[in-house]
Amino acid sequence: METVIDRAREFTLTTRRPRHKTFKRPLEPIERISEIWFGLMMVLTFTCSISVTEGGREHVSTMLIAAITCNLAWGIIDAFMYLLACFVEQGHSISALRGVRRAPDPSTAHRMIAEAMPPVLASVVSYGAFEEIRTNLNRLPEPHGRPKLTKEDWLGAFAVFLAVFLSTFPVVVPFFIVSDAGLGLRISNGIAVVMLFLCGYAFGRYAGYRPWRMGLWMAIVGSALVALTIVLGG
Repeated sequence: METVIDRAREFTLTTRRPRHKTFKRPLEPIERISEIWFGLMMVLTFTCSISVTEGGREHVSTMLIAAITCNLAWGIIDAFMYLLACFVEQGHSISALRGVRRAPDPSTAHRMIAEAMPPVLASVVSYGAFEEIRTNLNRLPEPHGRPKLTKEDWLGAFAVFLAVFLSTFPVVVPFFIVSDAGLGLRISNGIAVVMLFLCGYAFGRYAGYRPWRMGLWMAIVGSALVALTIVLGG
């Protein structure tokens, strides 16, 4: 029963102020992994284009600067979209809480609460537990009229920006420290494959599915893509 009540409190977490008493990570694990993956895919589009060109060192440097500035821009855009999602989610939470309070009968309120829960959890909650949750929700302070971004939301957006932007550097640094562009490319590709494996491993752990297998499959797919770029002239 305590778990169900805790879920009900989480349901209205974004409608209450202040929130500084509750620690919340800026990004959940799956979000961090996804943002790193996104940044990695963006920079690989540039390094792959470098591999199929025959330009000199100056051309390679120009392409790398373009890759960094591109991920900088996309990091800002992705952070903005994160803030927008937080704003919309908070507004939805406020509307859902008010909907439960204004429900014409307990059954309707119970259905709305169930929709806010994971399906597995909602399927095992009894009528009495739903009614207790509804009663506790009705006792909560009235939420603010409109959604408002919090410090945690801004920290999350900054974390999104850093994940996208910083994921660029492990792949592009070899080009700046190795004078031979071909060798730098292969080192960069190797780092990219390792990062693909680590992202896959992390996804596997989070999903509870054989992390090593998930990591190896992502590394294999990444290696295939790298091999394809080499065949094309890398």
